[in-house]
Amino acid sequence: MTTDTELTREEVLKRDIPWEMYMTAKLINSTGLQLLRRYDHRPESVQAALLEENGVAYVRVFVGILADISKQETIEYVLAMVDEMLTANPKRARLFLDKSFQDKDIDVYRPFIRLLSKKNWFIQEKSCKILTLIISARQYEAEIEDSLASQKKPDTFNEVLRSLVDWLISQLRSPAHPTRGVPMAVSSLATLLRIPRVRIMFIKAEGTKLLAPLITPLTNQQSIQLLYEVTLCIWLLSFVDSAVEAFSSAKVLPRLVEVVKSSTKEKVVRVAVMTFRNLSSKGNSASEMVDLGLPKIVQSLQLYAWSDEDLLQALEVLDAALKDSIRKLSSFDKFKGQVFSGNLDWTSMHKDPVFWRENITKFEENDFQVLRILITLLDISRDSKTLAVACHDISQFIQFHPAGRGIVVDLKAKERVMKHMSHPDPELAKQALLCVQKILLSAKYVSYMQ
Repeated sequence: MTTDTELTREEVLKRDIPWEMYMTAKLINSTGLQLLRRYDHRPESVQAALLEENGVAYVRVFVGILADISKQETIEYVLAMVDEMLTANPKRARLFLDKSFQDKDIDVYRPFIRLLSKKNWFIQEKSCKILTLIISARQYEAEIEDSLASQKKPDTFNEVLRSLVDWLISQLRSPAHPTRGVPMAVSSLATLLRIPRVRIMFIKAEGTKLLAPLITPLTNQQSIQLLYEVTLCIWLLSFVDSAVEAFSSAKVLPRLVEVVKSSTKEKVVRVAVMTFRNLSSKGNSASEMVDLGLPKIVQSLQLYAWSDEDLLQALEVLDAALKDSIRKLSSFDKFKGQVFSGNLDWTSMHKDPVFWRENITKFEENDFQVLRILITLLDISRDSKTLAVACHDISQFIQFHPAGRGIVVDLKAKERVMKHMSHPDPELAKQALLCVQKILLSAKYVSYMQ
């Protein structure tokens, strides 16, 4: 990286570029020189009038210089001019999409894509920002398709998107600037992921796992903005069915739950809740949200005086979806499947008294098969969480089945539970102790231990 990492646009625009020399070298023509003389170092109002009158011609000159001239100072200067004109009015990005460029086979994207590989942060940052604005000027996928249909090479725009997405992922992985590389990449993605095909590209390139670590509750203003834009990216990705698997492997949901649990910034909470709402109908996401304790968090969020109607509506929809999921999840088949897998976790049904009351007689099926497996796990499992949950479930069986204590004693569970009372894991030791107490107490005293 060069010393230009902290170069500013204002500093660059103070330079005097010898445009006449470039015309002499036939790198720009006389028309280009005339346009540049009228525009360069002029007040903003004059430049705005020139762009209004002949914006496409100026874009053609700027793109031509970036494509044909290699001098770093000149490239930085033209990028600064383009950045200044688009910052003043982002709608000017549409000038780059003029049909005349397609008719003359002028590729307005390629110079900026090429400049992304320069080892110069100012050039990289401005090229990325400008490219993002040009691409975002194609607001709807239908517009992109119409544009592609008129091009000689239909894959050109796809290649542009793929090149930019790959470069942004490289910035998330190994940023070119220590403090601005990642925020710039995330900000660009928050715009580009509005395009459905970019979402697919990003997921296929495994970009999700690089975004996930950025989903973390933070406090300072810069990190709040970064968190908002990261969450916005996750929300945009949540519209894609294939994102569910990517989110699962990257542990996105647990991170988002922690964010909504601790964040009071309305815009962050809104986008996170809207993400949950999108995911609640996809795969096993609703089940995971319930297990992560999201229902209680949603109920708590509904008590806040939010001003955003979208957030209030999303909370209502999400609350209903989670309640429906709890109803479906609290089924004996799901419980049985978890027991049969040999890996138990503290999912909602284990601690839900309604589940135990409604399903206790199902434990009698196949000669108490599920109960027997729970007892067997006490001998064969080496996972402390599985053992703790097994002890808890045996306790629940004693509590809710009329003959629970006698059945557990007959199956010789007491000795198997007792050996875990001195386990170094405090949760397992506690659950084993509670279970033994229930085995030893008569039925009329067991209910007092709940």
